[in-house]
Amino acid sequence: MIQVNALSKVYPVPKRGEGLWGSLRSIFSREVEEVRAVADLSFSIQAGERVGFLGPNGAGKTTTLKMLSGLLVPTSGDRVVAGFDPSKRDPAFLRRITLVMGQKQQLLWDLPPIETFALNRALFGLEEAEAKRTQEELIELLELGPLLTRPVRNLSLGERMKCELAAALLHRPDVLFLDEPTIGLDVRAQVAVRRFIAEWNERSGATVLLTSHYMADIAALCPRVIVIAGGALRYDGPLKDLAERYGGGRKVIVRTRDEAPEQLGPFVREDGALVARLPSAEVTAAVDFALRQVAVADLSIEEPPLEDVLSKLFAERT
Repeated sequence: MIQVNALSKVYPVPKRGEGLWGSLRSIFSREVEEVRAVADLSFSIQAGERVGFLGPNGAGKTTTLKMLSGLLVPTSGDRVVAGFDPSKRDPAFLRRITLVMGQKQQLLWDLPPIETFALNRALFGLEEAEAKRTQEELIELLELGPLLTRPVRNLSLGERMKCELAAALLHRPDVLFLDEPTIGLDVRAQVAVRRFIAEWNERSGATVLLTSHYMADIAALCPRVIVIAGGALRYDGPLKDLAERYGGGRKVIVRTRDEAPEQLGPFVREDGALVARLPSAEVTAAVDFALRQVAVADLSIEEPPLEDVLSKLFAERT
């Protein structure tokens, strides 16, 4: 559904000297610095996948989404989305995709959401009966009933985002580009948006490429992640393998019924419990050892926090 090959985007950025003299000189002799936002990026995404697109601020995530949706033209490289060249902005292509950006909105501020829905139906030339069925389905899934006739300016941020998603999906696109869809939302709203994205993906078979700085979004929605930094690819694979490769192993925590020694094999005492940090391959043996050596009251195995894994990945590759 999405094929990206050696995609690059370079921006010419004017440089200006300090002070009045620097400003005047830049009028007649302007220096230009090239900033590479995306550098030789390649990946492919199959139909129906949910993929997390991760990286630090300025990594090139939003630039990439804009190139994939046709809003930006790449400096070099190729990309094909749903069989189309996004740069041509073919109407048939635009009916196959949608781009939702958490920091921008398409809802008409002084009108209720139902008016934006009507406008989008007209813009996409949707058949009335089918559009009505899709609209009713989205209203039910997102629980929008009480919100439809209230002016957008009177809705909370979470309510607006749910209406944004409905407006963006009325034409039932095959590809969803979601750029920080839960940014600024409270915990309940984040959970509601995540639940909806997962259910819509399962119902419609739409392909989802999602960026987020909330790792809970990625953990809940994306079996696969693509990680970029400095515009270049750093990792592409299963989320579970990312933690395995860069997380430094798992943490085994054992609480005992009786007093245990300060140190026991791979375990050391921390905060009243026996703790071992081990590669995944050694966890089973450590658990078996603990069960045989001490009276276990509670045992848990923790994955390293995704934030820590990504920080380590960026530090190793910079």
